[in-house]
Amino acid sequence: MRRHELSDEEWEVLSGLLPRAETGRPRRDDRVVLNGIVWKLRTGPAWRDVPERYGSWRTLYTRFRRWALDGTFTRMLETVQAQKDVGGDIDWLVSVDSTITRAHQHAAGARKKGAAPSEAAHTHALGRSRGGLTTKIHLACDGLGRPLGFVLTGGNVNDCTQFEQVLARIKVYRPGPGRPRTRPDHLLGDKGYSTRHIRNYLRKRGIPHTIPERVDQQANRRRRGSSGGRPPGFDKDRYKHRNVVERCFNSLKQYRAIATRYDKTRESYEAALTLASLLMWI
Repeated sequence: MRRHELSDEEWEVLSGLLPRAETGRPRRDDRVVLNGIVWKLRTGPAWRDVPERYGSWRTLYTRFRRWALDGTFTRMLETVQAQKDVGGDIDWLVSVDSTITRAHQHAAGARKKGAAPSEAAHTHALGRSRGGLTTKIHLACDGLGRPLGFVLTGGNVNDCTQFEQVLARIKVYRPGPGRPRTRPDHLLGDKGYSTRHIRNYLRKRGIPHTIPERVDQQANRRRRGSSGGRPPGFDKDRYKHRNVVERCFNSLKQYRAIATRYDKTRESYEAALTLASLLMWI
């Protein structure tokens, strides 16, 4: 096993999750192809610069795009999460947060049919700010710092606007009939999620939460006196566990193709994040 390649333990799990071709000519060995894809995501070069030991770069890119577009990586991640849940290996103390990744100049230029350049950038989760093009990853992780679900937007999108979408991405399927689990035991978030709408949403769903109140909200409540209501509950000791989401981002950004976005399309960047998340769960 070379540096940045799959270990035997990782391949043993992944080999049972990959789709099998029933007909057609034999395709290049899946382990070699996956090793090439993982090597590319870890090191961050262009597809054309992937070493020849992994075969043609066109084969790697075609297989990666096919699995990205048909949902293969997503189904693999859902399967592993379901297996972990059956074994009681998911900590449902969930933390939410976001991180911004700089988009390389090669990430610009993808267009959606009939869309203006500005609309295409929004479609592919690119936002322009003073620093240039950026993408924001809105993510929820379990208590051990493993991704449960994420949403991509442009870097200029506010965290609180994507809160419900992030929670909607948490779907851990269970064996047999029944709906997947979507509700955390407890949720942790920083002051960016301290809004009345979010707190009401969590109360309606029966999700206990620890979110600190912003200074301006505290001042506004005091100014209103008794009509301002009671301050929301805050468990300082439990809130200390929120750092797991920061460690989760740190682990994801060990992949250089995630720390800096080179992919033009949302689908490819989502697939890179999904594959990195899958390896973290394994």
